[in-house]
Amino acid sequence: MKNSLQLAINAVLAVAVAVLFYLHFASKPAAATKKAAVTTTPAAPTDSASADAPDVVEEEPTDVAAVADTNKIAYVESGKLLDGYQGMKDARRNFETKARRWEAQNKTLVQGFQTAVQQYQQKAESMTQEQRAATEQQLQGRQMQVAQEQEKLQRQAQEEEAKMTQQVLDRANKQIEKYGKAHGYRLILSGSLAYGRKDLDITTPVLKYLNDEYRAGKK
Repeated sequence: MKNSLQLAINAVLAVAVAVLFYLHFASKPAAATKKAAVTTTPAAPTDSASADAPDVVEEEPTDVAAVADTNKIAYVESGKLLDGYQGMKDARRNFETKARRWEAQNKTLVQGFQTAVQQYQQKAESMTQEQRAATEQQLQGRQMQVAQEQEKLQRQAQEEEAKMTQQVLDRANKQIEKYGKAHGYRLILSGSLAYGRKDLDITTPVLKYLNDEYRAGKK
């Protein structure tokens, strides 16, 4: 179950956590650095003093927040990030608890069917041909029911696992997006990387940010 969970995480993460942080002000820095000048034309002069008065030039203040560095690029190690993320640890524990209940239900189904088969085998010699035929038919129907219940449990486990994984990734993605915007990143990559300079690896600070946010939300 744990291997299945890790495979599901890696498959979704390759798409979900590779977050493209195009800041909403990405196109503003160039325009913001230009000081816009507004020239106010004075009214018609009424005397010589007013006629010699210079034009008044007003400058709009530069938007400092919009001049953030939007060329910064970094990456995170997805496996290390999710293994260390407390939100994923808690989700895995909750899922494993449910998985043990499903496993117990499946075990009960199988044992019940096996017991019925053993009882039939012990009594078969003393049964008439009609009784054996009827019992075997009942056992076949019960076998089909067990298979259907097993399929239902398996489907329920897969759906619950996918739902759990997606919920954790959605929360992590939102927080990584906040982190990227707050620190002026244009792009934060994840997943399988062929090469990445170590100074571009921000896994540790991002992981700390995610865990701090998660713990704060649990209070």
